[in-house]
Amino acid sequence: MMHSAIHTARVREDDRYPSRHASRASVTPRQDPVVHGEAGDGPLTPSQLLFFQDNGYLSFDALLDPDAIRACQQELQRLRDDDRVHQADEAVIEPGSRALRSIFAVHRSSDVLRRLCQHPKLVAIARQLLGGEVYIHQSRINYKGGFRGQAFYWHSDFETWHVEDGIPAMRLVSCSISLTANTPHNGPLMLIPGSHQRYVACVGATPDNHYRESLRRQEVGVPDDASLARLVEDFGIAAPTGLAGHVTFFECNVMHGSNSNITPLPRSNVFVVYNSVDNRPEAPFCGLAPRPNFIAEREDFTPVPFPADSFGSTP
Repeated sequence: MMHSAIHTARVREDDRYPSRHASRASVTPRQDPVVHGEAGDGPLTPSQLLFFQDNGYLSFDALLDPDAIRACQQELQRLRDDDRVHQADEAVIEPGSRALRSIFAVHRSSDVLRRLCQHPKLVAIARQLLGGEVYIHQSRINYKGGFRGQAFYWHSDFETWHVEDGIPAMRLVSCSISLTANTPHNGPLMLIPGSHQRYVACVGATPDNHYRESLRRQEVGVPDDASLARLVEDFGIAAPTGLAGHVTFFECNVMHGSNSNITPLPRSNVFVVYNSVDNRPEAPFCGLAPRPNFIAEREDFTPVPFPADSFGSTP
């Protein structure tokens, strides 16, 4: 079995969040604001903005129209049944099987899912949290089928997006849209609320073409046991659950993951990552070539269309 080469780069002078350089993990304070907008800039109330500031996430039970959710559910099944999708570069296959784990860049390959990612209610919240216009940094489906859907280990998205994609600042937000019920038992998203205020620098140099393995099973860019234990001791764990249509926004640096799914109940979610147009990627801080564009947008920073005064009432 061939292994990718390991690449150790020197810490750049402009790297405010170095990781994967030192022989020991470290935890340092966050250096960027959490909320960049204000009440009145969008649909979120002052109390909702404060909750996000403190906890790093917000959840909504009935944010989107049921017809839109049904259309997306049908699209998920169509993509899963398409053999060509399984062969695409954007597809990630579960370790040890031929089952789909993820499909990336779905806002480009699917009209139905593009409309979901550009839904005015979602974009309005992202714009308010990030303080202005946003573009889509990443989109994907995470399939977690019944019985054998594998875990996603604890990680901070920002650590990877910073090190491997060159995103300079913590000014992104992820949105998870449940297209099946997310229950306490079928591997729901788990978060450590408050962990977004700390940056955990990881141990282990970044291999060449790391994404090819990390999207299936991440072993580099994950926090050490001691740092995780301290975060959970200080903040606990939250696991937002709900029926199809449940939406959770979570901050780019909040520590999160999910267990495997050994129930018969599938757990399939669409994720879309909104980035501020003022936070475009630079050269990756690991010194390697950038990951493919379908994983981390590096070419099209066109703001997501958003009609004026379209954010409507408070979620």
